[in-house]
Amino acid sequence: MSDLIQPERLSIAELREAIQIIARLRESLSGRFSDDEIKRLGSLLRSEGAGSPVRDKHGLPFLLMTMRTASLFADTVEPDHNILTAILLFPLCHLKPELGSRASAIWGDDVAGLISGMRAVVRFGGKTGAADPENFRGLILSLADDIRVIIIMIVHNVVLMRSINHHKDDQWVRNVAFEAECLYAQLAHRLGLYSLKSELEDLALKYTNRDIYTQIARKLNETKKERDAYIADFIAPVREKLTAAGLRFSIKGRTKSISSIWAKIRKQKVDIQHIYDLFAIRVIIDTPVEREKRDCWLAYSILADMYKANPARMKDWITIPKSNGYESLHATVMGPDSKWVEVQFRTKRMDLIAEKGLAAHWRYKGVKGDSTDQWMNNIRDILETAKSGPMQLMKDIKPDSADKEVFAFTPKGDLLRLGAGATVLDFAFAIHSNVGCRCTGAIIDGAHRRINHKISSGDTIEIITSSTQSPSPDWLSIAVTSKARNKIRQSLNEARLNRAMLGKELLQRRLRNRKIEIDESSEMKIIKRMGYSHVNDFFADIASEKIDPAKFIALCEAETSSPDDNADSQKISAGEYRLTPEETEQTPAEILSVGGKTIKGLRYKLARCCSPIYGDEVFGFISSDGVIKVHHKNCPNAPDIHRRYPYRIVSVDWSGAPGAMMPVSLRVVGHDDIGIVTNITSIIAKEPEMSLRNISIDSHDDVFQGYLTINLTDTTSLNSLIRKLKTVKGVKDVARV
Repeated sequence: MSDLIQPERLSIAELREAIQIIARLRESLSGRFSDDEIKRLGSLLRSEGAGSPVRDKHGLPFLLMTMRTASLFADTVEPDHNILTAILLFPLCHLKPELGSRASAIWGDDVAGLISGMRAVVRFGGKTGAADPENFRGLILSLADDIRVIIIMIVHNVVLMRSINHHKDDQWVRNVAFEAECLYAQLAHRLGLYSLKSELEDLALKYTNRDIYTQIARKLNETKKERDAYIADFIAPVREKLTAAGLRFSIKGRTKSISSIWAKIRKQKVDIQHIYDLFAIRVIIDTPVEREKRDCWLAYSILADMYKANPARMKDWITIPKSNGYESLHATVMGPDSKWVEVQFRTKRMDLIAEKGLAAHWRYKGVKGDSTDQWMNNIRDILETAKSGPMQLMKDIKPDSADKEVFAFTPKGDLLRLGAGATVLDFAFAIHSNVGCRCTGAIIDGAHRRINHKISSGDTIEIITSSTQSPSPDWLSIAVTSKARNKIRQSLNEARLNRAMLGKELLQRRLRNRKIEIDESSEMKIIKRMGYSHVNDFFADIASEKIDPAKFIALCEAETSSPDDNADSQKISAGEYRLTPEETEQTPAEILSVGGKTIKGLRYKLARCCSPIYGDEVFGFISSDGVIKVHHKNCPNAPDIHRRYPYRIVSVDWSGAPGAMMPVSLRVVGHDDIGIVTNITSIIAKEPEMSLRNISIDSHDDVFQGYLTINLTDTTSLNSLIRKLKTVKGVKDVARV
């Protein structure tokens, strides 16, 4: 591998570093690579690396960067065979894509898959600035398709951040720092790679706010001697007490990271001298797994007896570990000189997990934790049962968003998150409702696509629109996201309403031209008779020329051709069901008075539309043949009759005593039970001067509904019957129709 070094292209410092890294890599590779594999790897790198640029477009030595990444991965995570191979081959495969298939033949599909994943992630490097960080993390997770690729890219980003200090391209450095802080530091945190996370955040602060970083670093250096002495004085009595308790342990002290201190300064609005827990001491206990919790809590109780603890700052991640496997017991106590000190208690196993994240979790079993992050929980569960190295096991772990979401860019670089299976139409509506409603297709990576084309993560999509385009019902079968489907429905409803308004105006214009007036109630009845449950659907069909307005007008004219027929033909609807009592013509004028006078020989009829009975408030309507039609005061036709024929209305009232039997309709609602009908009919049969003329039963979803036509004499008998029917078990309501 030393043959890979090209002294004439590297500086003296880079040359020395390369020699040191190669020595460390040889040690990492030994035992994991055979001599033949090392020779083949070196030969491939030499042959393919010949003629390749030594430095990338930013002036960084790409081969040295590769060795740095491989070395850091081996040191901080695990010296895995396939991953180190993929890291070393990736730069050449990135420059020469055809080399990827050759690497697959030599090193296997796993190595080729890792290289492919890294290429997919690197392709979008630098786009983070324009995209939402959370969406970009989702994109990277979906593209990588292998959690090991994410870990490789985190390590690579740490190497990159270490290498760009004082780089001449300040804007590029800021972009890299932003990506490191918003993307890779957050991914490292989720994976429990805390040391890498802290370094990324510190370097990001250094490159984006160097003055603040320098001030905090200088202040820490100035107080280092004093701080070290304070920590030593704090630790000494704690060490003595823990030893006396029979615990085996090691203690080390540290100061919080610069980025963490800066975050606390901003949050608490104080200077560095007043940071709540600037000091942190870690007690690492050497104890078997079954005694971990007991010994950690024992150590905590000893500390709490020595120093005043702050209960509000207690953090118990032993009882319930973090989703990424982190376990530790944190306590903050008031040390000498009234300074707050954070003390962390953990075992050697817990410390290994905290230092190397989930990659170290596979070594131990029996540790369970509660988590709201199912993806991280799944990783933990798999790693806990591993019998081989964690990186080999992780190759079968798919990121949580891999099959559930897709992420695509707009031409401006905005990154949108959509559900799996999303189409061009969904993407258009995700941009804006107006864009979606006018969408006719898209250009994806230079190719024209239809609105039903399914998008893939990483696509850059330019939506094509047309002012003449509008949503159609077919779009509901294309769109998969709820936002797009709701907007399509809303647009279709608005279009239907507009057509309905147009159709209504068209019909009204025809009526005005023919000088015809149709009351609204008659119009609605005819529309319902034509099978329309919504009047807007009817008017929309007129606008669409599915219905001839002339034919509808003819139906309306036939309905209202005669005032007598109009009054008699109106029917009361109860759930589209209507009982029609037979018309009753009364001849004894003694029970009817007109204008306050009883007139013998007066001919009258009880109107079928409302079926009044003796005792109801009524009015009379004189028909063309001289017969008085008696209507209930609340008859549904009453408003129309009063409006159109006020000159034919007479005052009518009952006189004398009730005698003739008159039909009345009742609606009974209750629980569906065969016995309920028997009970109802039995009550009616027992009533004097009353008979059941007709009964109609319907039931649905365990609800009984019956329509009864009963002959009786007056309202007193009717009200008595209604009260008795309401007492029947299972009956919920009784009302006159």
